Amino acid sequence: MQGKIIKGIAGFYYVHGEDGEVYACRAKGIFRKDHYKPLVGDDVEITVLDEKDREGNLIRIFPRKSSLIRPAVANVDQAFVVFAMEDPKPNFALLDRFLIMMGKEGIPAVICLNKTDLAEEREVGRLRDIYEGCGYRVIPASVQKGEGLEEIREALRGKTTVVAGPSGVGKSSLTNLLQEEVQMETGEISRKLKRGRHTTRHSQIVPVAPGTYLVDTPGFTALYLSDMEEQELKDYFPEFARYEEKCRFQGCRHIREPDCAVKEALARQEISSLRYEDYLELYSELKEKRRY
Repeated sequence: MQGKIIKGIAGFYYVHGEDGEVYACRAKGIFRKDHYKPLVGDDVEITVLDEKDREGNLIRIFPRKSSLIRPAVANVDQAFVVFAMEDPKPNFALLDRFLIMMGKEGIPAVICLNKTDLAEEREVGRLRDIYEGCGYRVIPASVQKGEGLEEIREALRGKTTVVAGPSGVGKSSLTNLLQEEVQMETGEISRKLKRGRHTTRHSQIVPVAPGTYLVDTPGFTALYLSDMEEQELKDYFPEFARYEEKCRFQGCRHIREPDCAVKEALARQEISSLRYEDYLELYSELKEKRRY
C-alpha cells in the first residue's frame, strides 16, 4: 500500500495510507544502512502486518521532489508564512529571512497577515502592497473572526504546505479551523512577554482534504542563514531584479556602488525601504560571519 508519512516519533513512522487509515510503521534496516532517514512528508510504500491494530513495515521511499532541513520535511509544494499584525507585533526581518530560506530551496511562499481585526486597514494595505510588489501572494485574514478562510483554503488546495511563523501568531488555530480530525494544541499569548509559548513540539502533517496536507511546525523566533555568501543575498530580493540590468557595474551589490539602479529605485520609493534596510542588515551579518 502507498501512503504519506504524517508523523515520526520514537522510531515509528505514522503513514496516512491510500485507504484513509493511519498505520504505525517501522522502517526497514536498509534505510539506516544507506544513511537515508525517512522524513515527514515522504511518499512511501508499506506492507500491512496487522489490519486491526494498523501496524506495518515501511519498505520503500519514493524519490523526493524537495526537502527541508528546518523543519525536516519532504515533498513540500509551498510555504504558508503566518505573521500577526498585532499581539505579537510583526518582525519583518524574521519574515524576510524565512522568505529567503524558501527562495533558496525553490519553494514558493504565500504570506498570511493574521489578526487584521487588531490593525488599521491602512497598515494592512501598506504591508500587502510591499510584499505583493516583491512578487509574493499576500492574504489578509482574521482566524479569530473567520475572515479570509476561503481564500486560504483555495491557496492550500491540492498541495502539501508547510505552515510557519513565530509562536503565537495563530498557526495552530488556523490548522484547527481547516480540519476537524486532528486538533493541534493551541496556547495563549504570554501577557508579560507578548510572545507565544512553543505549543507545537514536532513537525506533523495534517490531512485536511484529499491531496491537501498541512505541515505544522514548531514556532520560530530566530533564523540564521547558512550556506550563503553575502553576494548571493541580492538574488533572493526579487524586487531588485527588474532594475539590476541598469546598474553601471555587473554584479552590483546595491550598497555603495555609484549609478546603482536599485538605490535609485529606492530613492523614488519604488522599492520598500523596510525591505532594503533588512537587506543591508542581512548583508552585514553574512559578511561578518565569513570573517570568522
